[in-house]
Amino acid sequence: MIKSIAAVSLPRRAAMAFAVTLLLAVRLAVTPAAAQSADGSDGYSPVMVELKARPTVALSGTAEWDDGMHAIVAAIAKLRKQMNDAGLQPAGVPMAAFIETDDKGFRYEAMIPLDAKPETAPALSDGARISDSPAGKTMKFEHRGTYDEIDTTYEAITAYLDEKGLEAQNLFVEEYLNLPKAPDEDGAQVDIYVFLK
Repeated sequence: MIKSIAAVSLPRRAAMAFAVTLLLAVRLAVTPAAAQSADGSDGYSPVMVELKARPTVALSGTAEWDDGMHAIVAAIAKLRKQMNDAGLQPAGVPMAAFIETDDKGFRYEAMIPLDAKPETAPALSDGARISDSPAGKTMKFEHRGTYDEIDTTYEAITAYLDEKGLEAQNLFVEEYLNLPKAPDEDGAQVDIYVFLK
C-alpha cells in the first residue's frame, strides 16, 4: 500500500509522512493500461483542487501497512453503523485522511460527509464524532484497478510532484468512490488529494 510508495523516491515520507503524501498523489496520477482510451491516452491529468472543509462523522485509528485497507474498511463500516443508529444520512462517499506515517504504519481519520453539522449532538459511540474534513490547496490524482496496485500510482505521483517542483504537506486524503472487499480485487476507484504547501 502506501508504505512501499513512500519508500520509493521522495524524502522517505520526510521522514515517511511527506513521502506518503506524495505517493498517494502518484497513485491517482497513474491510470492502469486497462483504463486507457483507444488513442492510447489515459484520459486523465492531475488537477489542482481547493478543498473546502465539510462536516463529517469521523473515527480515528492506526494501522500497519500490510493491514491498511482492512483497517480503513472496518472503520468505515463502524461509521456507517453509528450514522444509521443516530439517524444521520451520508452526503458523499467515504474517505480517509492520512495524518501521520512511519516505517511500521500510519495514523488516519476515516470520515463520511454530512450535508450539515447536526444542530443537536447525535448519540455516537465507539470513538465516532462529528468533525470537519481537511481543507486547503491540493493536487488531485486518480487510481483505478486493485487497491494492491495503488503503490504504483503513488510512485507516479511522487515522480510527477518532483518533476513539477511541487511540495506536499504531511497530509493526503483518499476518497473511495468504490472500494472492493479485498485489496487484490479489481474495481477500486480512489481519488487521491495531496495537500500542497
